[in-house]
Amino acid sequence: MSCWHRVTVSVTDSWYNPAGGWTKVLKPLSRLFTLLAAKRKQRYLSRARWVPPVPVVVVGNITVGGTGKTPLVTALVTALQARGYRPGIISRGFGAGAGDAPVWVTPASDPARVGDEPVMLARQLGVPLVVDADRVRAARYLLERCDCNLLIADDGLQHYNLQRHIELLVLDGDRLLGNRLCLPAGPLREPPQRMGQVDLILINTGSETRPERWDGIEAQGPGRFCFSLQPSDLVSVCGSAQPPPGVGRVHGVAGIGHPERFFNTLRTLGYDVIAHPFPDHHPFTPADITFDDDLPVLMTAKDAVKCVGFATDRHWYLPVTARVPEPCIEQLVAMINARAPAASG
Repeated sequence: MSCWHRVTVSVTDSWYNPAGGWTKVLKPLSRLFTLLAAKRKQRYLSRARWVPPVPVVVVGNITVGGTGKTPLVTALVTALQARGYRPGIISRGFGAGAGDAPVWVTPASDPARVGDEPVMLARQLGVPLVVDADRVRAARYLLERCDCNLLIADDGLQHYNLQRHIELLVLDGDRLLGNRLCLPAGPLREPPQRMGQVDLILINTGSETRPERWDGIEAQGPGRFCFSLQPSDLVSVCGSAQPPPGVGRVHGVAGIGHPERFFNTLRTLGYDVIAHPFPDHHPFTPADITFDDDLPVLMTAKDAVKCVGFATDRHWYLPVTARVPEPCIEQLVAMINARAPAASG
């Protein structure tokens, strides 16, 4: 583990310590961050903005780190397609180069250019997808080139220059809001009160029917739903025809926001995991996934898109599918129909 990664882990552990952790000494900076973020938000909301001609659904979070948001986007797009919608996706594309934005993403796109999550979405869904840090520019670019009647913004809850009709907030059911402090003392991009302004809160709990209350967040009821990530069979990263490995000792590799969730999933499936956590969106190299033994190496689908060019038949990824309660989908569809601009269709 690199020195920088150790620092990152220490900060993250502090953020998600309900008692506060050592980063609480940074609370004065958090107050400044909150003030500046509020002023920025007000500046965007007080000026004229481009009006999208189709409904815009933002799927985002107020915490730093992984929440299961991208698999959720996949599930929502699939469910909406089944109901006759023609969705397109816009995304920032973490790590994507800004020089040639906006960029149309295809299954063959380079993750180093457009981001790992957009490439994964393009391979799974095959819907129009554009990345650009400027979400308005991305939306206009996409709508000028395809016949979509709905836009899904993967992330961008705080990108207030983009008008939206519906906001979905995604939370990690294990970590929730952590110490409830804004950056840099805590993991929040906006204060906890922001939860009361969104339309739906979806909590990644590993279950769809848990009625408990956590941290002041009602897990069930109007506007509150739990969802789970269900693993499928292992898939060869390099396309090998060999059968997947059985349960036993394996290397687990994860460059996601919450690597331990992936390792725990592998353990529940019966694997004895040697864990290798990396920072979120880590640019993998062959050395990162090569070990001095012949054990299988298991990784996430997001990491796999960056390893295709140098993976061997020892490397496998675990696809996951977000299972979203039907009442949540029905409520989302009702909101889309009620708030759709008159010109859409």
